[in-house]
Amino acid sequence: MIPYGKQFIDKNDIDEVVDTLKSDYLTTGPKVKEFEEALAEKLGFKYVVVVSNGTAALHLASKVLLNQGDRVVTTPNSFLSTSNSILYQKAKPIFVDITSNGLIDLDLVENELKNNPKIKALYLVTFSGLPFDDKKLKSLKEKYNVKILLDNAHYFGKDSGICDIATYSFHPVKHITTFEGGAIGTNDKRIYKKLLMLRNHGMVKDNLMYPWEYKMVELGYNYRLSDVACALGLSQLKKIDKFLEKRKKIAKRYHKNLTKLTPLYDYNPNSSYHLFVVRYPFKNLDEKAKFFIKMRERGIVLQYHYIPINQQPFYIKKGYFKKFKNMEKFYLEAFSLPVYYSLSQKQQKYVIECLEELL
Repeated sequence: MIPYGKQFIDKNDIDEVVDTLKSDYLTTGPKVKEFEEALAEKLGFKYVVVVSNGTAALHLASKVLLNQGDRVVTTPNSFLSTSNSILYQKAKPIFVDITSNGLIDLDLVENELKNNPKIKALYLVTFSGLPFDDKKLKSLKEKYNVKILLDNAHYFGKDSGICDIATYSFHPVKHITTFEGGAIGTNDKRIYKKLLMLRNHGMVKDNLMYPWEYKMVELGYNYRLSDVACALGLSQLKKIDKFLEKRKKIAKRYHKNLTKLTPLYDYNPNSSYHLFVVRYPFKNLDEKAKFFIKMRERGIVLQYHYIPINQQPFYIKKGYFKKFKNMEKFYLEAFSLPVYYSLSQKQQKYVIECLEELL
């Protein structure tokens, strides 16, 4: 089967993991700090905190940024974790429609900001790996004095310095993997110190009288990432440039050879291409499902990203149900093609041929 996404593990990765397994530290050891410093340099942040998964990253970020009752503008086009993390803090998500490229519509975001002074933050998703317009983000941040979180589970690149916090995921289908894992990037030292404490049960070890002593000063969590996972992350990070380059080459090939599908946006060298999303005018979701099944019968697993969050049963029950014109059209038309480092040219050719033939 050809999946839509897949990790790439080589001998160097295995050797690094085995070496760490043989070391004195399997967790809370030197590899954690080493991985955090390497990520900070690569992503352009002063500080990075690694955690057990991408959802944990969003949870801790929300714990730092939000207060109970805050209003937060976000997108319906994401995985559940983005808006769930807002609810964890007993804050209220405000969903806004997307544009044709899958990103939240920043003009509609500004309309919400104009009309609702209770909005304290924007939770923006760099869907498929496509970065936002930095000038527009900076304008919104300064004009309306809101905090900005970038959910960069799909994006891997240098941060512009505009956001307060960015979160990352290292799930196996992402750009690099640490088995499961995530990270939080920030340039604010106060936020950084609080994240470190929250990651480790809310404990601090300052001004202690006894060698065994620890102090819990806030309700925290066990969201640590092990040294073994960080060893894998460090090895993967050394390959990130060629990982990204391969994804871009696959995207170029899809753009060149697909005639019956419309790519989500023109080829963009700034995109990380975690996903390569296309659109097709299906008559209904049943027709789309049949097409998915026919492709699977040929050994190709397509995927859809994402079911509108505010149409999930839990969110409907909480009163968030709303149909957005662009999101509804996107749900009907869009789907994701295979794109990952080990996808061979022969497999790419086969995917393209099957798509062209069946459509």
